[in-house]
Amino acid sequence: MLSIRRSTSAFVAVAIGVMLVSVATLLLASGRPQVPDRLARAAVVVQSPEAGTSADNFAPTRPWSAATAADLVGRLGGLPGVAAAVPDRTFYAQPLVDGRPPATDTRREDAHQGHGWSSAQLGGLRLTAGEPPRTAGEVVVDSALGLPTGAPVTLLTAAGPAPYTVTGLVDAPGVHVADEVAAALAPGVRAIGLVLAPGADADRVAAAAGGVVGADGQVLTADARGALEPRNDARTRWIGMQVLTATAALAGFVTVFVVASTFAFTVAQRRRELGLLRAVGATARQVRRAVYVEALVVGASAGLVGLLVGAALAPVLGRLLVDVGFEPSTFRVRYEAWPVALALVAGPVIALLAVWSASRRAARVRPMEALREAAVEQRPMGRLRIATGALLVAAGVALSVGTATADEARVAAQYALYAVMALVAGATVLAPAVVGPVVRLLRFPVRRSGGAIGMLVRGGALTATRRTASTAAPVLLTVAFAVLVSGMVRTTTAAYAAGRADNVNAGWIVVPDRSPGLSDQAVVATGGTALLPTTVFRTDPGTGPADRPLTALGVDPAGFTAANRALTVVAGSLDDLRGDDTVVLTASANLRPSDSYAVVFADGALVSLRVVAVVTDDSLPGDLLLPRAVVRTHDPSALTSTVFVRDRIAAPAGARIVDVATWAAEADAAEDRLVWLFTLLLIGVSAGYGAIAVANTVLLAAAGRAADLRLIRLAGATRRQAIWLVTAESAVVVLIGALLGGGVAFVGLLSIRAGLAEQVGAPVDLVVPWSVIGGVLGLCLLLAALASLLPTWRLLRHRPGRSPVGLVG
Repeated sequence: MLSIRRSTSAFVAVAIGVMLVSVATLLLASGRPQVPDRLARAAVVVQSPEAGTSADNFAPTRPWSAATAADLVGRLGGLPGVAAAVPDRTFYAQPLVDGRPPATDTRREDAHQGHGWSSAQLGGLRLTAGEPPRTAGEVVVDSALGLPTGAPVTLLTAAGPAPYTVTGLVDAPGVHVADEVAAALAPGVRAIGLVLAPGADADRVAAAAGGVVGADGQVLTADARGALEPRNDARTRWIGMQVLTATAALAGFVTVFVVASTFAFTVAQRRRELGLLRAVGATARQVRRAVYVEALVVGASAGLVGLLVGAALAPVLGRLLVDVGFEPSTFRVRYEAWPVALALVAGPVIALLAVWSASRRAARVRPMEALREAAVEQRPMGRLRIATGALLVAAGVALSVGTATADEARVAAQYALYAVMALVAGATVLAPAVVGPVVRLLRFPVRRSGGAIGMLVRGGALTATRRTASTAAPVLLTVAFAVLVSGMVRTTTAAYAAGRADNVNAGWIVVPDRSPGLSDQAVVATGGTALLPTTVFRTDPGTGPADRPLTALGVDPAGFTAANRALTVVAGSLDDLRGDDTVVLTASANLRPSDSYAVVFADGALVSLRVVAVVTDDSLPGDLLLPRAVVRTHDPSALTSTVFVRDRIAAPAGARIVDVATWAAEADAAEDRLVWLFTLLLIGVSAGYGAIAVANTVLLAAAGRAADLRLIRLAGATRRQAIWLVTAESAVVVLIGALLGGGVAFVGLLSIRAGLAEQVGAPVDLVVPWSVIGGVLGLCLLLAALASLLPTWRLLRHRPGRSPVGLVG
């Protein structure tokens, strides 16, 4: 019963799906956190306490104060087997080249980080030239900068540019200064590395270190030291995991969808063959089992091919993920057992899931079907299929309502994706019932422009609605996902940019240029209103530290009030935000003016603050406000993120000036870039897969039309008319799929727009991605036309009266 020609479409679909799943899972298995190079020689690392939950899953740990760190260093250094206990201090420092920061990769935190020289031993760093820094004003830099020892260099720090002298060179990014300078620039400590004596047992040292630090930290060894990787690398790795997970999930869904459509189409073409089997005594169970065996053979063989291709492509795609920013520079592909096992199982499982409905339909074929020559479908849609389709559509509508009422954009996006999945599945199940009305709507233009050919196209679509629906299913899926994902991203980006711009009362905005932030000297040069962010940790003196990380903004209250249109004071006054112990909170903190509020700052100091005002939650681009001087006192390495100015000015070193609209569009530029790349990846998976499925199903349909084309030629149709008939049928099928897919996506986009309007508190324009729609639709039309023309041209090479062997069926 197994036919190679008829199984090719399903084989290709399963192979591609398994290839995508195997690549995604191999890359996922390789995405473990990496031990930073600068800590690689520290077999044991003691880390400060982890922060609690927050909106930022990559918040730093709560730092130890300088006094606590010094005490721990002394006690840890005295443990048996420990040669040295070295505090790892990290602060912002960036060499200037020709008065500007060098054009390094700003995604790499180590490109603009400074450390104390003693921490160099934690990574086994050695001088390639010169001497270590011993006093203030001396620095060791990366040899890639091309500076010789003894040369002057300007370091840009949080305070501003400062002159230094190069005393040594190393082959590593970042800069190293004297330990005393590092202690002043980074008083808080988050990690202490232990360099072990030769022959010391790391596990015993780790156990002893755990007894020293107790609950005020955690001891890391071996691969667990990967928790110390830079926050940017951790965030990038997390983004990559989301991309790969979504790709694997979409690949699995699309594969089942496409293969199910392919098997359904194949069963519809083989009704006479199945009827003959029933006529010679085959039971319904035997027919169903035969279909399952065919699917199992196709799934197993295609799964093996997909796994081999995916394993070969994984390193190439891994490097591509690093280049585009979905994985950190430390990412390396590793081959592990579970992705291989999953890929081997995925092929047969996907094929069996996809063929379930087709096997039931095959088992219902009656023996009399073998005697029928007509291709007219005899049986309407069953009640179970109608009920299933109605339930899927209802689920999609319910999820769309959830999208429109979601409080967070992330939750709304998830609901929207699930809604479209449900609606796509529902529309596919109910498509035979929809094909007729859609074709009747097209009756006038088809008849008028196509004459007899148009009438044949319309008649064929109406009498073979299941075949038409099965062929249109890949187009429906392709268009729906492409339109939804691209429209969702564009609409969301535009909505948040507009809302961000509306909240700002300024003429121009100064932003960093080739650096992660602005120095104090640059802020003074602008004369504007600056935002100085830092991370603090919420504590409750009565119950002990809760270590909940929060984003605090150091501001001048008068300037901030003037520049922020969204600011709404619920209680108290921002004018009282002055001194060393005041704070402004949002209403979600559930505190009132005069209440106390204890936090731990970046230097590890625990300070009890006094609430002077409460504002609405949407008033701040953070969690709380502090006087700028307080932030600078406790976080010497904090950098200004934004400065609002009235008039255009000359940008200082490490900065550039942009208008409000540009700033609003660029505020999340790096994230928007990754989101759009992610969007293109999902569109590429769904559209590429859908296009292949369209070509496969149309190719099967056209190859099975030998008898029809022979009758048309005998009736007097020319070769050109026959080709036009097949091409028009393909175009109608693509149009039906595009209309259904576009309608599904439009429902999802409307719900997303409603949800965004609720979140930003203003009307949101729906951005329709016409270029994406045109590209996807054009690709489907092109492949459908080619897939129908090639077998038709081969069939029409013979005279109408002849029936060459192998052309029929």
